[in-house]
This record gives sequence, C-alpha cells and structure tokens, in this order.
Amino acid sequence: MPQLIFKNARIFDGIHADCPEGMSVRVADGRIQEVSAQPLGGQDAHVLDVAGRTLMPGLIDAHVHAFASDVLIQRIEALGEAYRTAHAVRMLTHALQCGFTTVRDIGGGNYSLYRALSDGLINGPRYLYAGKVLSMTGGHGDLRQIEDRPHYGALCSCGDRALFNTFAVLADGVDACIRAAREELRQGAHCIKIMGSGGVLSPTDPIWMNQYREDEIRAIVNECVERRTYVASHCHPASAVRRSVEFGVRSIEHGTLIDDETARFVAERGAYIVPTMAVINALVETGRQMGLPAQTQEKAHIAFESALAGLDSMRRAGVKVCFGTDLLGSTYGQQCREFTLRSEVFTPVEILRQATSVPAEMMMMRGQIGCIEPGAHADLIVVDGDPLKDVALLAADGRSLRVIVRAGVVVKNELR
Repeated sequence: MPQLIFKNARIFDGIHADCPEGMSVRVADGRIQEVSAQPLGGQDAHVLDVAGRTLMPGLIDAHVHAFASDVLIQRIEALGEAYRTAHAVRMLTHALQCGFTTVRDIGGGNYSLYRALSDGLINGPRYLYAGKVLSMTGGHGDLRQIEDRPHYGALCSCGDRALFNTFAVLADGVDACIRAAREELRQGAHCIKIMGSGGVLSPTDPIWMNQYREDEIRAIVNECVERRTYVASHCHPASAVRRSVEFGVRSIEHGTLIDDETARFVAERGAYIVPTMAVINALVETGRQMGLPAQTQEKAHIAFESALAGLDSMRRAGVKVCFGTDLLGSTYGQQCREFTLRSEVFTPVEILRQATSVPAEMMMMRGQIGCIEPGAHADLIVVDGDPLKDVALLAADGRSLRVIVRAGVVVKNELR
C-alpha cells in the first residue's frame, strides 16, 4: 500500500472548532503516521494537494441496519437472505460514497458481513455490529402479530431462546438473557443491544412501555462489562431512558420522548444518546405509501411530534449525542438528510463532533476513528468548502467530497 501525503490542508480533527491551515498529513499502512505544520515527504508517496480545503475524519453512522431491506419485517423475512445481503451491499456502498467510513449495525449484523467487508469483497465502511437484539417476549423485537400463535419461530435445544426474525432473539429471565448475550458475543458482536421500550414497527407493544426488568438488564450489562464492551438500549420514553442508564447501559438509541430532567440525568451519568431523526421523518412522510399499518403510522407520528424537542433537551443538558439514521429499505438514500434535520437544533461544529469523535468515544474507539491524529485509522474525507459553517455540504450525498479514504485506501479522488 503506497504512502499518501495530504498537503495544504485545513484540518478539522473531530473535536476543535479552530482548524489550522497549511497542514500536512502522512498516511502509511492504513494509519495516520504524522500530522505536521511543515511539508512532509516520503519515498514513492502519492501526494494529494488539498489546496486549502477541509480535511476531516471520515463520518460515523452509529445506528444502521444493513439487512433491513424493507420497512416491514414480514417482507424482509419472505424475500430471504440473498435479497437482504444485496440490499446490505447497496446500502453500505452508498454510505461509503457519502463519506461514512464507519457504521455501527445495531441490530441484525453478523460476522459473515463483517468478514466480507474486512476482506474487501464489498467496498464499504468499517463495520461494527451488535448481532441480534435481545428482546423480551411481547417486546419491540417480538414482531409477531397479535393473532399469531405462541409456537411461531424456532426454539433452540435449551427450550428458552427463540429466533423470531433476522434482527432479534427473545430472552426472558436472567438466565436466558445471560445465555443470549453470551451467544451474540461468542459470534463476534462488538456490543449488545436490548429493547428497553416499545417501538414504532412492533405490532403489540405501546411505544411508552418500559421493557425488561432491572435484574435482566443488569445481568446483560455485567456480561458486557466482563467482555470489556457495553450495552445499547432501544428507548423512546423518558422513563425507559432513565432506568436503562441507571442500570448500566452506555448508549441510548433514539431517546425520542426524553424530557429535560432525564436528559440532565443522562448527562450526569456520562451516557450517550443516538437520536435517529432521518427514519422518523421518512416513516411519517412516506409510511402510508410503503404499506405501514395504521397503528404503526400513529406511533411514528407520536415520535415525530416530540423528536425536535428531545434534541433541544439533550443539547441544553450537555448530553453526549451521536449521529445515527436507522433507515430501512428504500429510505437508505436519505442517510445524509440527518445532517439537515439536526441543524434545526445543533450548530455545525456540534453536528460534526456527533458524526466523528463522539461516536468513536461511545464505541470505545477513541483515538482510532473519528479523529485526525498519529496512530488513528486513516479514514479521511476532503470537503470542498467549510462544513463548520455550512453542514449542508455533508448532506449532499457525497457530491461535496473531493476525496474519500478508508483505512488508507483511496476510494474517491477528484483532486486534479
């Protein structure tokens, strides 16, 4: 792999709003080797003259579902594994072309897709995955209709763990939760996700419902602590957010119905929230056309009506907020819209941190991704303009990106 040298760069390092100009960066062996205010050289190096443009870390989407080829789980299951995989390839390719050099698949991802990306069979982002989500019976991961009989799904030999769909596993009681968490970790999951509340797409649980008992959540958290990883929890209502964080959860997914008091509690505990504005807006705008049932559309509107106020509560409380989209099926193309939606509440530099250094820290990869510093993975983008003044540059589906580098490999280069 040849050395890369970026010269004449204005660097946003993922944290600081003051961006030094005229900088040089040397990349070798897939990592950033040197950042300097002086010109850098290297034998047989490929030199990229950034010409004063902004060089910044590759973007991170901390909430995706690569195999979610439709908004309706019944269609996803019916069309089978090959179709889901083809959608994953399409979605991940699009993400990389938009500048997302890392994604966290927070429900349904697996080692097979991780290995295909790592081995270069798919040209996509760095891929972290949580495996199957842990859900209680009747929880957000239980996607049976109310009329479906209890024997739906396949029980394993232990008799208390049922795989109901591509994305979730049902586990009830402390022993079953421990077993399910250990199984996902055995299969390489980078973290464990639980369903901590009701959700929009699940048919039988109210969105306001708290899910899993304290002893179950603490047992799952303990398994992850012993593995030196963490738990993420799907939560909409403030009550679910608070109890999840109180019981040791590190990352809250959505947090749509959060209030000021709960936001302050999350900030005090140092936990993270990954709002997902893009999917909420997509479901409200096109849910009927996509065939969503009336009850699902109603729950989507409940989330939509509180989402912006929730972001404002997080900002005022100083919550560590991460970038996530949660887009399903054909809506994957709206990934960059998340930047525009967040700009109604957050400043450009706040959003840039949410898409770089903050999720890196949340995923326990500080200093490895989401930053420009020696030793970090060489995941880099060159923006034609100043995204710290105009974050819409990152909402253009990659059209404002002149260079994309993933693990030291040039994916796109329009510098001439």
